Formats: sequence, structure tokens, C-alpha cells
Amino acid sequence: MDAKLLQILVCPVTKGPLIYDKKNNELISKSARLAYPIRDGIPVMLEEEARKLGPDEKVD
Repeated sequence: MDAKLLQILVCPVTKGPLIYDKKNNELISKSARLAYPIRDGIPVMLEEEARKLGPDEKVD
């Protein structure tokens, strides 16, 4: 994930910052508790495509 792109992107729901999860290849919104997938190197920033984080999932 390009660091400059990560600085520009925000959660479309909360407009808050995102955290890159390299292991799962996702962008995480802590405030919305959503994980946006990255497909073929392109972040899919659609709420309906995002995975809801489970209550046991920790976000660092």
C-alpha cells in the first residue's frame, strides 16, 4: 500500500483515518469498525463492500 495514498484516503462513512492491515490486505476504519478490501492493489472504498469487524477483533 502506497504511504502517500494512505495519507489521503479516509473512511467514507466517518471521514476518519484508515489503518493498513497488511496481513488481511484491508484498510481498517477504527471509528466505523469496518474493513475495506484492497483488490488488485486498489482500495474498494464502498460501505457495502466493507467487512464489519467482529467484537473480538483488535485494531491497532
